[in-house]
Formats: sequence, structure tokens, C-alpha cells
Amino acid sequence: MSGRPSASRRTVLRGAALTPVAGLALSACAPGGDGASVAATPTGPVELGAESEIAKGGAKLYRDHNVVVSRGADGALKAFSTICTHAGCPINKLQGTTLVCPCHGSQFDATTGKVVQSPATEPLQELAVRADNGKVVAGPGA
Repeated sequence: MSGRPSASRRTVLRGAALTPVAGLALSACAPGGDGASVAATPTGPVELGAESEIAKGGAKLYRDHNVVVSRGADGALKAFSTICTHAGCPINKLQGTTLVCPCHGSQFDATTGKVVQSPATEPLQELAVRADNGKVVAGPGA
């Protein structure tokens, strides 16, 4: 007989019950953690929507493509990946022109891609973007 007490049935069952919950929390922070297979950023040009949907000085989040597009006061478009540079979580919230990551609270300026609140320290990846016949197109080759 060893000098260590054996785990009780209750301890073993409690640990088994918590394991799936812990797994769900971890998968929620992984890219595509909702169970869907999502490309981190477009791998080619992607038509996102009408150019008229983005006001001067504003931004629009395209969750399905992990892209945010903003329009400067001069009318120029900018696009950024919305995959958080801290832990790779897809950002799903845009408040005005501030992107908010659901995993750890990092915030980014949607007009510059710069970090405005940690824990992220690196800016968002900038993407090519253009207007084509009234539609916004972003991604490599755009």
C-alpha cells in the first residue's frame, strides 16, 4: 500500500465533469473556435459589400471574412484582418471605429490597425482593398 490516499469517486467524477467545459473555453479562443472552418484572412480578392455602406470616418466589420474596412475623411479605403494579434481570436465586435476582441479584451483602431488596449502589442495585418463598380473588394490581388 502506498502512503498517498487514493482519489475518492466524487473527486474523479468532478474532474471528468469539468474537462469538457475547459475544452469549450479553449476552443472559443482559437481561430474558428465556433466549430466553423474560417480562413484567418482572405487568400484572394473577396467582394465584401457595397462601398456606400462605409461612411467617411467610419468602418464596417465583415465577420464572415475576418476583415474590417474603414474610410478616411478623404474617402480613401483601408482594410485590416480582424484576427487578433494577441491570441489569434476572430474579432467580432466593432464599436464606432474600435474593434474589440472577445477573448482577452484587446482593442484596435479600425482606421489604422493600431492597438489601443492591450494585451495585444502588434497592430492588425493590413490588407489590400479597392472599390470596384460600387463594391468593396479586399484581400491579396485586390
